[in-house]
Amino acid sequence: MDGSVIVVGAGPAGLMLAAELRLGGVDVIVLERHPRRTGESRGLGFTIRTMEVFDQRGLLTRFGNVETSGQGHFGGVPVDFHELDSGHLAAKTVPQSRTEEVLEAWAVALGADIRRGHEVLSLHDDGAGVEVEVAGPAGVLRLRAGYLVGCDGGRSVVRKAAGFDFPGTAASRELFLADVRGLDLEPRMIGETVPGGMVMVGSFGDGIHRIIVGERDAPPHRRAEPPAYAEVAAAWQRLMGTDIAHGEPVWVSSFSDAARQVSEYRRGRVLLAGDAAHIHLPAGGQGMNTSVQDAVNLGWKLAAVVRGSAAADLLDTYHSERHPVGQRLLMNTRAQGLLILGGDEVQPLRDVLGELLGFDGVNRHLAEMVSGLEIRYEVGAGDHPLLGRRLPPLGLDTAAGPTSATELLHPARGVLLDLADDPALREAAEPWSDRVDVRTATVHGLADDSPLKATAAVLVRPDGHVAWTPESHLELPAALNRWFGPAR
Repeated sequence: MDGSVIVVGAGPAGLMLAAELRLGGVDVIVLERHPRRTGESRGLGFTIRTMEVFDQRGLLTRFGNVETSGQGHFGGVPVDFHELDSGHLAAKTVPQSRTEEVLEAWAVALGADIRRGHEVLSLHDDGAGVEVEVAGPAGVLRLRAGYLVGCDGGRSVVRKAAGFDFPGTAASRELFLADVRGLDLEPRMIGETVPGGMVMVGSFGDGIHRIIVGERDAPPHRRAEPPAYAEVAAAWQRLMGTDIAHGEPVWVSSFSDAARQVSEYRRGRVLLAGDAAHIHLPAGGQGMNTSVQDAVNLGWKLAAVVRGSAAADLLDTYHSERHPVGQRLLMNTRAQGLLILGGDEVQPLRDVLGELLGFDGVNRHLAEMVSGLEIRYEVGAGDHPLLGRRLPPLGLDTAAGPTSATELLHPARGVLLDLADDPALREAAEPWSDRVDVRTATVHGLADDSPLKATAAVLVRPDGHVAWTPESHLELPAALNRWFGPAR
């Protein structure tokens, strides 16, 4: 074996996965076909759930001053985030290039082996490992690892070479996205249609505007290279009647409204994460955020299997937990696409949705959907309201001093919070102490209706989701064995 795990693709999903694997004590090789970071800012900002995920690994401060907002949208119709149960709001000003820079520095510091200029040509899973043929700076070579994860985007070579099904709906139109310097443009919100299509304008500062241009009848193109800026300017001219050809493009790209998802996230020793597993209209920036969360769900599980502390069937829960998330992602982005890309015939629907969002329950439902906060995994331990959900941010008092549930998750280990100072509980968990940290603590600042008020302990997985409470129908040792493998 050249490595325990090979990750193909050094975008946000691949870099996040590499770091999570290193936190789990597993060596990882990342193969990226581009010789250097592209500098593209395709993904912009973080959803609330991704803010929580980065916070639980101690990463948020690395991004510097992040501008947040309590305002989002569903298909261009405003949605209010302020009423959501989180210590964070959505981040609006972090370009994907900066996200990749931060995640790569973190992964390298943890010991990930990132090899740029290495393009995967083929792969073979023989049941005992995966061998890949790679074109690199020194020529064609072969590498072998126990597992391989494709994080190589919507046109994934890994997905095609491993034979994954990729059903869904084909593209019906093409839209342009460009960051342009030297234009004097007024902001235009997403969802503001014009006759014949839609145009969005946002400001990055430093004289750079992001523009999205979509003509309603523009057929999709299968491109090997990004479109020329002249195409963007021509589409703008047709829709807006003004000339932006004098602008200086920083980068230009195109996307479509295709919506596809693989039937399975794992085939033997090959797995997929991020855009390699699901593509969709980039409504609300959910794609990159879902990709990062795929990696966080998979990383600790794959590390446990590679280390031998957990059985390989733990990897089956990656598909069973994340595939439904991908399904709902495609559902909501397709619905938003109808609202954003439709013409005047859709305006009555926009108006009705705007009225419905005036009701707290409707606003909360859609806000949780686009923020990633609605996710609840089936952990097979009962119906306690905490089970399967991410543990909310908690202030904790411990014998070692004040801390938080978020800080306890920095090492990406399991955490058993003993909230009743129960020696029997701590004794039951001791055989798993090499994988699970037990902390006796009291919680402060809980709301009266918090489900934590009525429980004496919570077992939290490394990804922050609750796997057990004393109200579960499983005993604690059974839950520990299920998620962390047999006792030491």
